[in-house]
Amino acid sequence: MLNNIPHLNHTDKGNFFLLAGPCAIESEDMALKIAERIITITDKLEIPYVFKGSYRKANRSRLDSFTGIGDEKALKILRKVSETFNVPTITDFHSAEEAAMAAEYVDVLQIPAFLCRQTDILVAAANTGKAVNIKKGQFLSPEAMTFAVNKVRESGNPHIAITDRGTMFGYQDMIVDMRGIPTMKAFDVPVVLDITHSLQQPNQSSGVTGGKPELIETIGKAGIAAGADGVFLETHHDPSVAKSDGANMLKLDYLEALLTKLVRIRKAL
Repeated sequence: MLNNIPHLNHTDKGNFFLLAGPCAIESEDMALKIAERIITITDKLEIPYVFKGSYRKANRSRLDSFTGIGDEKALKILRKVSETFNVPTITDFHSAEEAAMAAEYVDVLQIPAFLCRQTDILVAAANTGKAVNIKKGQFLSPEAMTFAVNKVRESGNPHIAITDRGTMFGYQDMIVDMRGIPTMKAFDVPVVLDITHSLQQPNQSSGVTGGKPELIETIGKAGIAAGADGVFLETHHDPSVAKSDGANMLKLDYLEALLTKLVRIRKAL
């Protein structure tokens, strides 16, 4: 469990927890404003919250795609969000060599979906002692994620979560198999549903990933009903100008209404 971040122990309040923020850190002002808005909502709804932001985007379709504002600069912004609002933070990293660097600034290290089988990356994350969130590969069954979990556990780190972000459906679409949530919960880890990345439409001819943000609420409701312990989503004041993954982000103005509905479903369970 994520017991080294006490408020992410998903049995504490009976509510789901939230991992949310922009896809990438674009500026300090942007990160602080998004974090402040989300915290106002999550405090009101009593949702345990972790601020999410990538310090660098390594998996881009085109060479001219935005990758970041500089690793150290972005990581320092993540630390400032944490210190300003007293919330934990999460970021993804892309090589074993980066794990220790990222761990100096954030509370949770995230393994990108395409890298979830990379033993050296999983072990490096485990060795930092920080909580580790493993994104399920789009190419893997839920059952296969037990091996990723075991690599972290067997490296001496029990603070693990799994996030489902959909499974490849043909070349240009994703689908979420809700059966995967109880399947992966059987590994005795919190299971999170990424409700924005699971609506991506990759491999577009333009080289820019598409998405179906109009289905965010549908996927979110289904995930909570299926027993997800947490929700992951990316949000932005104006997704149309976001520098990364704008096509499947949730507009920040819509977040409170969405989370209010999800809390009602969780309470009904």
